[in-house]
Formats: sequence, structure tokens, C-alpha cells
Amino acid sequence: MQRIYFDYASTAPADPRVIEVMQPYFYTQFGNPASPHAFGREAQKAMEDARQSVARSIGAQPEEVIFNSGATEGNNHALFGISRSCKDKGRHIIISAIEHHSLEAPAGYLAKEGYKITYLPVSREGLVDPQQVQDAITNETILVAVMHANNEIGTIEPVGQIGRITRAKGIPFLVDAVQTVGHIPVNVDELGADLLTMSAHKFYGPKGVGALYIRRKTKIVSFLLGGDQEKGRRASTQNAGGAVGLAKALELCLGNMSQEMATQTRLRDQLLTEIPKRITGVVINGHRTSRLPNNAHFAFEKVSGESLLMSLDLAGICASMGSACKAGAMEPSRILLAIGLPDELAHGALRVTIGRWTTQAHVDCLLERLPQMVKGLRG
Repeated sequence: MQRIYFDYASTAPADPRVIEVMQPYFYTQFGNPASPHAFGREAQKAMEDARQSVARSIGAQPEEVIFNSGATEGNNHALFGISRSCKDKGRHIIISAIEHHSLEAPAGYLAKEGYKITYLPVSREGLVDPQQVQDAITNETILVAVMHANNEIGTIEPVGQIGRITRAKGIPFLVDAVQTVGHIPVNVDELGADLLTMSAHKFYGPKGVGALYIRRKTKIVSFLLGGDQEKGRRASTQNAGGAVGLAKALELCLGNMSQEMATQTRLRDQLLTEIPKRITGVVINGHRTSRLPNNAHFAFEKVSGESLLMSLDLAGICASMGSACKAGAMEPSRILLAIGLPDELAHGALRVTIGRWTTQAHVDCLLERLPQMVKGLRG
């Protein structure tokens, strides 16, 4: 049975060209980048070349990019690092109500330590209102965090407008760009970002490696202690092979971005148009046009999302309800509740995300089988 993958927002397969450039750093160029000998210098040069490449891709300077284990670490580092370095100024943090768990959870932890967390509401389409950001800022505010695009419903946020507000107030602005880096243009100056997170496995790179952008002069303490790697900002033996893989994956994405955006947008729009035509009682979630080119998100009346996923899986079609970080949770998605979806509909969610190797035949197969499955489950 052929298997069809529609869960690219969860993780993407690594591009073979990425694996190829990484291989030497596991067995012939395996040196520790911190070692002073030839093997170490070779690995250190690879790290710095990768750093320059990643920085260039987002409009940053190389010294503003540190490599880490992924976006979860990056979001934790940004939130805890800023809160600890700025605690004498204030203890107020503003985040959107639909941030990823890797930011929402540490914000909740800080709330237990006495920090005040303001959760910005979103519209039915999942959009943050920049004016509400402006209104929420106080003299105690030390950080604003709004994701570039939501990982479940695909809505792209007006982060550029929000960044201009935070810049005028002199408040650090954190942008979780996990779903956008490599998929749509990302420039830290255009977004007004002082901190930005990315994860390689979301754009056809290796798992377990990411990067955190920290704008020059942004005060932030180190997240991991025990070494002077990454200019003292992140202790731990550096992953040269991972950094090389991340940089290569991003380079490939940038080189083919226009074409991939066009292809994925066409397939996405076909799903958004055809599924409501073929199935009654279906709701599209997320903004219709200001959304990721690869994301289509639906909610079905009188259908269990878990049952629908099982039916699809048995047919060889792999999709999701939302964030893989909360897979298996029986409660409805807090993202869907935040946009005002009733519990019953939120339980019937289906996220379809496409990628580099999605074909027209894959989409046609889903459009053919999904109506039958929904009808069967309702029956």
C-alpha cells in the first residue's frame, strides 16, 4: 500500500542533498569545534561558514546567530534569558494566545514565579491585532512574543506591524518563525525581530538542530552553562554536522522558494476549495489568504478527529489534528478554542500540510477518499 504524507508541519523528511553534505562530519571531519588542533579547526570553520549562510538568509549578522538543539530550546532560551536579564526593569511579558507550547509552557512557569503574563486574544481567523499589543504594553513590559505563523491553522501574523510598535517602545520582540523560515521570505529587520527561532527539521534539514537569532545589544543571559561555546551564550559541544545540514537545507529552500510557494499554494487552495464542496458541515480554520502556502486546516461536524486520523492512516494517508507536541491529548486544541471554535467542532479537526514531495496525485487521492471516510464515521 502506498503511503501518502500530509504532515509536513510536524516534520519534513531530510533532503538527500542535506544528508550528503553532513556525512563527512560524522566520520572524517568529526573534530570538536572547540579543539585547537587541525580536526577542531576544520569543524570550527564549517560551523562559521554555516553561521554566515544562515545569517545571510534572514538578513542578520553572523555574530547574531547561535546554533542550538531546535526551536523548543530557542523559545525557552529567549523567554528565560530575557526575563532573567531584565527582571530589574519589570516582570511583564506579552504573548499571543496561540503561541506554540514551547513558549506557552515556559510563560506559565514564569507566571508561577510572579511574572505577569498578558495573553493577547486573536480573531476568528487567528490574527493578533497590533493595536491590542500597543494597548497592553506598560512600563513593566520586558518582552513581546508573537509567532510569525501559527503551526496549527497556518495564519500568518502581522509581525512587521507589531515589530514597529515594540521597536518604538524599546521592548525586545521574539518571533517564533519555525513554520516560516525556508517556506516564505523571512527578514529580521522587516519583521522587527530582536529574537527569532527556527528548527531545521521543519525545512528538510536534520532533527535536533536549530538556530536562535539574537539582535546585537539585546541583553540575554545564557540558557545552558558549563562552557564558552557560541561566544558564551550556549554551553555544549557544538554540532558541526547539524549546523552544516541546517545551512544547506535553508540554502536549498531559498533557491527554490518561489516555485515551491506557487506549487504548494495551488495544491492548498485546491484542498480549501474542494473539501467544503464535497463534504457538508465543514469549517475552514485560519485566514483564507494570509496563511502558509502549505497549510489547510478543517473542522468537521459530528466527526471525531482521532477516528478520522485512524481511518486515513489505515488507508495509507498520514495527516494530523494539529501540533505533534500535543498528539494523544484528548482535550480540544487550545488554538481552536482561542479562535472561538466550539468544543464539538474542535474535536473534529484535521490539519493537512504539504511539502516538497507532495504531488497532484496525492491531493487527488485525499479528495477522493476523505468524503467517504467522513460519511462512514457520521453514519
